[in-house]
Amino acid sequence: MTAATTSAAAGPLTGVVVVDLSRALAGPQTAMMLGDMGARVIKVEAPGTGDESRGWGPPFVGPEEAPESTYFLSCNRNKESVTADLKSPEGVDLLTRLVRHADVLVENFRPGVMDRLGFSSAHLHALNPRLVILSISGFGHDGPQGGRAGYDQIAQGEAGLMSLTGPDPDSPTKVGVPIGDVLAGMNGAYGVVSALYEREHTGRGKVVRTSLLASIVGVHAFQGTRYTVAGEVGRAAGNHHVAIAPYGLFRCDGGAIQVAAANDAQWVRFAEILGLDTADPRYDGNVRRVAHRDELVADVEKALLERPAAHWLALLDAAGVPAGEVRTLDQVYDCPQTRSQGLVIEVDHPSLGTIELPGPAVRFDDGGRARHIAPPRLGEHDESVRAWLHGLDA
Repeated sequence: MTAATTSAAAGPLTGVVVVDLSRALAGPQTAMMLGDMGARVIKVEAPGTGDESRGWGPPFVGPEEAPESTYFLSCNRNKESVTADLKSPEGVDLLTRLVRHADVLVENFRPGVMDRLGFSSAHLHALNPRLVILSISGFGHDGPQGGRAGYDQIAQGEAGLMSLTGPDPDSPTKVGVPIGDVLAGMNGAYGVVSALYEREHTGRGKVVRTSLLASIVGVHAFQGTRYTVAGEVGRAAGNHHVAIAPYGLFRCDGGAIQVAAANDAQWVRFAEILGLDTADPRYDGNVRRVAHRDELVADVEKALLERPAAHWLALLDAAGVPAGEVRTLDQVYDCPQTRSQGLVIEVDHPSLGTIELPGPAVRFDDGGRARHIAPPRLGEHDESVRAWLHGLDA
């Protein structure tokens, strides 16, 4: 790995240098995940404007003369920011020097943009044969639609996800977070660490590619094989599982709970708690319960409406029946269990002071990154990164 100095605490990717040319969400998500694991991430941004997500809002927070987008804050922790116009000689020189000393380069330009900037994969590997290059696109880098621009909601629709989400087949609905971008970022990080591992044996880096289309199709799970193997086209079915019953959202007194009785033993315990007839032939086995789902939901809700959620959740938990409430985000982030898992972290931001951010989803028993770095101000590390490069070049 390339030697690098950083103020961050150690992690499994300590010593890895990542050049992040990406913007918006998919690429920044990858680079942030690598930074969470201890890599030094240097984000290269356009002077004056920076990553386009710096302007995505509201909400904006901080001083009126220099507000910060909470969207940008969500996917850029553990990074440094330098500014450079990659179409200028100075910008080309800076990126060339960074590439020579980097282990990973992340970009999510439209296919062909890096070539036009003079940094094709062949040129990047000529500068640094050990460089791992991650390229994220909307719909893939080749094929009949390889050059299409891709944003998350477009991809959610094109990749079939919206047809599976929502109250019914006539109401296609996007997921409430940019899931295609996030999944592409996760797949990108997975591809990068795999390529870094291979490089330890081959001595050479390679090009890793993923896309929003690939990342959404890749999580179709049983809905995918439902079509490719059985020839059935899945459709939106609201808040109930299409292949398991009872498994979904049920109304109770003053609210709702979710129940996942995924096998017959759990169904029997659930039915007994609600006072339902476990010998009812309509509900004998999962196949019959799915076939009579509407009747089952009506019977379950008739019983649940007699008591509030807390009453049922206590009984179901004691009986080992998976169940839960539907929380709002404030309840999630204030929940002791969420905080016990390191899913809320504190960072010191240069203009916002101490703020809380959603934390990484991966933990290590023997520690890891003990201190996280706030998302950077635009160009915050212009001098320090250039000084670091000057030292290496000298």
